[in-house]
Amino acid sequence: MKILILGAGQVGSTAAQNLSREEANEITVVDQRGDVLRELQDRLDIRTVQGHASYPEVLERAGAQDTDMIIALTNSDETNMVACQLAYTLYHTPTKIARIRAAEYIARDNLFANDSIPVDVAISPEQLVCEYVEQLIRYPGALQVLNFANGKVRLVGVRALRGGPLVGQELRTLRDHVPDVDSRVAAVYRDGESIPVGGDTRIEDGDEVFFVAARKDIRAVMSEMRRLEDPVRRVVIAGGGNIGFRLAQTLEQTNQVSIIERDPDRAREISEKLSRSIVLCGDAADEDLLLEENIDNADVFCALTNAEEANILSAMLAKRLGANKVMALINRPAYAELVEAGTIDIAISPQQITIGALLTHVRRGDVARVYSLRTGAAEAIEAVAHGDPKTSKVVGRSVEEIKLPPGATIGAIVREEEVLMAHHDTAIEEDDHVILFMTERKQIKKVERLFQVGVTFI
Repeated sequence: MKILILGAGQVGSTAAQNLSREEANEITVVDQRGDVLRELQDRLDIRTVQGHASYPEVLERAGAQDTDMIIALTNSDETNMVACQLAYTLYHTPTKIARIRAAEYIARDNLFANDSIPVDVAISPEQLVCEYVEQLIRYPGALQVLNFANGKVRLVGVRALRGGPLVGQELRTLRDHVPDVDSRVAAVYRDGESIPVGGDTRIEDGDEVFFVAARKDIRAVMSEMRRLEDPVRRVVIAGGGNIGFRLAQTLEQTNQVSIIERDPDRAREISEKLSRSIVLCGDAADEDLLLEENIDNADVFCALTNAEEANILSAMLAKRLGANKVMALINRPAYAELVEAGTIDIAISPQQITIGALLTHVRRGDVARVYSLRTGAAEAIEAVAHGDPKTSKVVGRSVEEIKLPPGATIGAIVREEEVLMAHHDTAIEEDDHVILFMTERKQIKKVERLFQVGVTFI
């Protein structure tokens, strides 16, 4: 697939890195900064073009004439929309994806269409991050909570801790502990490495366990891995930007929310828009301010400013002063890995959250949802099965008959409103939504081919 990425910022660079790993993709990146493009070209097997992303001449130099997909990820919503408009008008580009940050644009459902602004997929990283953090707050103790099939199924990452009934036991005993709950462990990571998963796999203290279950059963399975934490009541948010503000809007009806914002004008603006949240003007890394705000009574502290160093410092300080759980928004993957091994409970990576939304539209076959996990090393996919036993490699076959590549696991199957855990004899039918977990990204092409329908299918 020929893909044109506009913007070599953090999201654009991450997208280029992820997509260029796959041999079938031919990637071109456009940006105005020559030094950034040179650094990117040194690391990745891609083509780069320097220039303004929405200029027709620049798009032509980048090969927009025969591009299959344009992904506009510059810092300007307007530039992204104009670039998509030009791609549609001049080159009839089949797929146009744009990063749209402003809620005022996103809120208009009828704005993005070929007869108005021709953006096929509008991605709002701020909204995606907000939804991601909200899920973590709703399920205290979870490392990741991912939705599939419109929320019917969730894949949850949780760290097994001593005190959980399953810790020290084999996985097959899970059914004995919670006989009324059907779930499936998709992957187990020990000391950062994936280990084979089977009925005789013993869960140890500190293991990172990814399991699939219906929404109503999540807490029951989590309680097997660790003692359940009390529901979150009080949330303190550092940073009143787009993400912090949206999160406060979402949570303030059910939680006690405080926001710390250092810019007086922005603090005044969001205080007028929020109905129940408390807005404080000050520095989230100010020890006296955190003590005054009774940070030791906070269930969750979320550092969501634009400066990742400030996020790391304020989260570490909040933890030291007694906050129960701290999260920090961190852009650099290397930083994220470092801090999660220490004081900070959860590092939130906007790039990894956003890249999943992009990959959904790049994957071949009918892929409904993609999530990038563990700093891009693993993926969770929701694929839709089409065809019949003659034209499909999965329809009409049981799970054990499907030739999955190494590292791939089928976790669950959603059939209309019914959620089925994937046991060895579970048969896949047409239009089933199949939830897969892959510990090795290099095997993704083989999984895609499994769900592609043969040419005889009409």
